Amino acid sequence: MPSRADISYFGAGPALLGTDVLESAAQALLNYKDTGLGIAEHSHRSQYAADIINEAKADLATYLSIPDDYEILFMQGGGSGEFSATVYNLVGAWVTRKKAEILKQMGVQDEKEANQEELVSALKKAIDSELKLDYLVTGSWSLKAYQEAGRLIGPEYTNLAADARKVNDGKFGKIPDESAWSLSKNPALVYFCDNETVDGVEFPKFPAALEPDSKGERPIVVADMSSNILSRRIPVENYSVIFFGAQKNVGSTGITVVIIKKDLLPPACPQPSPALMRKLGLPVPPVIFSYETIAKNNSLYNTLSIFDVYIAGQVLKKMLKTFPEDKVDGQEAVANQKAKIIYDALEAHPGVYKIVPDKSVRSRMNICFRVTIDGDTDGTEAKFLKDATARGLTGLKGHRSVGGIRASNYNTISVPSAEKLAYFIRSFAQQ
Repeated sequence: MPSRADISYFGAGPALLGTDVLESAAQALLNYKDTGLGIAEHSHRSQYAADIINEAKADLATYLSIPDDYEILFMQGGGSGEFSATVYNLVGAWVTRKKAEILKQMGVQDEKEANQEELVSALKKAIDSELKLDYLVTGSWSLKAYQEAGRLIGPEYTNLAADARKVNDGKFGKIPDESAWSLSKNPALVYFCDNETVDGVEFPKFPAALEPDSKGERPIVVADMSSNILSRRIPVENYSVIFFGAQKNVGSTGITVVIIKKDLLPPACPQPSPALMRKLGLPVPPVIFSYETIAKNNSLYNTLSIFDVYIAGQVLKKMLKTFPEDKVDGQEAVANQKAKIIYDALEAHPGVYKIVPDKSVRSRMNICFRVTIDGDTDGTEAKFLKDATARGLTGLKGHRSVGGIRASNYNTISVPSAEKLAYFIRSFAQQ
């Protein structure tokens, strides 16, 4: 039986966790801080829980240089849950802003002073003519987010601002040129998935089309960074919401992290009342998906898995210890080095390996490719996976929806593991 040291695991998620992190977590699960109880047994209302949450928030803010005008939330429901939560909360925020405009036009400051029928009528008119949610669809996950938005509020309010399939023969693998994006005027949100785990597509940088204009105004940008968070520096100030599942680069399955600009939360932007949203025919979020509720309760409105927050906190502490000066820039350099090692090995044998996405948008985190010898792709890939497993290289099978091979180069993959995979890639092609 192989030991942990024998295995280089390239699975797409849940991903590999550091052995030292797991050892610390195992001890904490048995007896946390000599209390005789493990973390999973302590109340989520305890000071221990609050300290774990607050330390993790502080370390994440330090590692990513998150400005003070952002709040960090720990939630449940995964990235898929956030496809819904972003719609609920940001449509609500749009209604709040639009309501303020209408009240000003009506010459009143307080909603209670307004003629309610007139206010609702004006809001309905604005919703029908102005409400849009923009989606940049560059892979399987952004497509799911777009489809969920249409399911929740109706396709008439969603705008497919970019569809990568239209520039790549019906398949994902490219990002359309920004000049071709059809962005709405003042949308409730502009969503994109920074790294498509299934399709191996990653935005090389923050889109110029979404940067602040000459007046400093910017769209409300939402990004799913589930599979590349903590792997490179990001201009946090350009985003209104960033979310990510913890199970790839942050920790274990069970929590989802949301970084949200405070001007989308009370007192700056309280959500409309459920009664008003019902009158407008718009969805009311489940309370556990309400950002303002989670923020108000420091992520402890309901029973959060404190053990999973602890693991994420240990990962962050390890990364801050590894890169005390450079922080995320240090990890970015390592991530780029590992990705280059693997891509160079694939490019050295173009007759055997075909890298799926266009070179301009290749993911550093999820390296997707096909393997073909003598015209046989299925048989060759089956042998590739079998031989790789025999050498302790596991988790390389592509997503069930697209097939192929996928090497997930998350932060816990070491440089020696990347080199070991690259050596196998070269030797397999030469056999």
